[in-house]
Amino acid sequence: MNSPRKDNKILPSGYGKKDPKDPYTDLLRELAALHQDLTAMESESAGMLQKVDARHRASAINLIHYLGLRRRDVRPLQEKLAAAGLSSMGRAESHVLSNLDAIIILLRRAMGEQTLQSPPSPGDPAAAGPALLETNANNLLGKPPPQRRVRILVTLPGDVADNYALIKDMLLQGMDCARINCAHDDAAVWARMIKQIKRARRETGRHCRILMDLGGPKIRTGEISPGPAVLRWQPKRDAYGKVTEPARIWIYPEEEASSCPVHAHVCFSVKGDWLAQATARDRIEFTDARGALRNLQLVGQAGNGYWAESTQTAYIKPGLKLYLLRVPSSGHPRGTGYAGEIGMLPQAPATIRLYRGDSLIITRDPVPGLSARFDESGQLLRAASIACSLPEIFAAVNPGERILIDDGRIGGVIRSVTAGEILVEITQARDGGEKLLADKGINLPDSQLDLIGLTAQDIIDLEFIAHQADMVGLSFVRRPADITLLQQHLKRLDADKLGIVIKIETRAAFEQLPELMFTLLSSPVVGVMIARGDLAVECGYERLAELQEEILWLAEAAHLPVIWATQVLEGLAKTGKPSRAEVTDAAMGERAECVMLNKGPHIIEAIQMLDNILQRMQAHQWKKRSLLRRLHW
Repeated sequence: MNSPRKDNKILPSGYGKKDPKDPYTDLLRELAALHQDLTAMESESAGMLQKVDARHRASAINLIHYLGLRRRDVRPLQEKLAAAGLSSMGRAESHVLSNLDAIIILLRRAMGEQTLQSPPSPGDPAAAGPALLETNANNLLGKPPPQRRVRILVTLPGDVADNYALIKDMLLQGMDCARINCAHDDAAVWARMIKQIKRARRETGRHCRILMDLGGPKIRTGEISPGPAVLRWQPKRDAYGKVTEPARIWIYPEEEASSCPVHAHVCFSVKGDWLAQATARDRIEFTDARGALRNLQLVGQAGNGYWAESTQTAYIKPGLKLYLLRVPSSGHPRGTGYAGEIGMLPQAPATIRLYRGDSLIITRDPVPGLSARFDESGQLLRAASIACSLPEIFAAVNPGERILIDDGRIGGVIRSVTAGEILVEITQARDGGEKLLADKGINLPDSQLDLIGLTAQDIIDLEFIAHQADMVGLSFVRRPADITLLQQHLKRLDADKLGIVIKIETRAAFEQLPELMFTLLSSPVVGVMIARGDLAVECGYERLAELQEEILWLAEAAHLPVIWATQVLEGLAKTGKPSRAEVTDAAMGERAECVMLNKGPHIIEAIQMLDNILQRMQAHQWKKRSLLRRLHW
């Protein structure tokens, strides 16, 4: 570790004898005091620095200096430096003390002092911050392609496990790293995905690192009691209500498992061998679930099943009676055979609708959620209820704290807490109400959650990740102990050299960011992901721009590579058309070492556009510094 520098090397001779005509004396005194404070902080942190991996010792020291600089309001000093024509330290993140030294040396020379010291040159180890950052980024993410400085990370959908062509196309279009989300699928699917990636790497000659994200202690809504088993169809109609296209229905025997053909609007089964008596020109008549008389016209047979068409809207349920009508040559339909019954139908996905002012009960027990119940006069009998995935929160939450559900679409305030229930008053929902769905995220930004950083499932998944991936993503990290726990398990698995990416997505993580970084730097290959989805929900959307800036600054000071994540070009990936705002957001990703895209049906177009944007922007921007390439006017 470098020893603190002596301040008597900074101050000029006769420093205490201030010349009232010298405009630089006070400025030099202020800079010297700042230098002394920063080196003192370094000395006080000697014990912590010993725990840092030797490869990151200089980075940890620079982070200490940066924190010392930013724990004061530097703006008045910046104005004085700018007025004197000196660096205002506005871009000193990666090399704080060498930048300060250079200013002091130049100022001493301006005051006529003779000094043997020279400002650091580009090759000086004291100014090697950007080089350290580049090395760390290459170690974690691999080298970027020749034409682009920032890498592209893509979240893989589960179906690429059996879709080699898509993986290969992603690599050819610019994917540099692939992300597998371990909150979905299982080890068998992940293994097939990795096999496809390795094959594509061999055949394309392109590099592609693999990041596997642990599911982490994510708090989610539980299951909801399913709705009734009802199936509905309706024909297409024009503006005048005339049928322009009948509903197309596939009917098959219940004992034959049949997937719904792609061209069918709906499918249903019939019990027994009732369909065996039908012909392709028969009609089926029935009274639907509402009591309306309806009929279906059979139009074709395929195997033991039949295609039918309907020009009427209908609702059907299991056990509904079906009657076969045959049209003889006389033209009058007659009943034939015996009555049939509709077989089992899937239960409709259930939802709970919540309005501002409603109450919601969060239950500890994993019982299916229910909508609010009312008596015949409309009086509330019991509020809507839903379980949560982590009952540990019951010991941590208190009345008056906020709760946010489904990326903040539904917001509320906790009114009471018992051993088995949390009563929430809904305070945030659209005028028409919001649907509460199963398996949606729950955020508790005001609560001091004492959740273990790795779930039991995470520890199981690590057995696979440790020997298959290049990096592991630690989700919902809240405190340094979460990182330490992961490091211990990786050491147990003889995988302590595996890259670690901590995902900053909770308010607690942001508030403890320096401590998290120092703990992270005890591992050899490390990085940070700005997971802006949950981070915005917990800290407030209006603060997101400020928070992501501060994370970028601290990461650069620690020479940690950053992954810019969440909803980058999401409109393009999902719908094929980007918004103007998301294109600008993607351009901001140039300040990170890697930008992440989420999966979507138009992911290839998203990779192509992001590649184009990043190549264009690298001529204009590097971190906080604007690059002045020649313009075209």
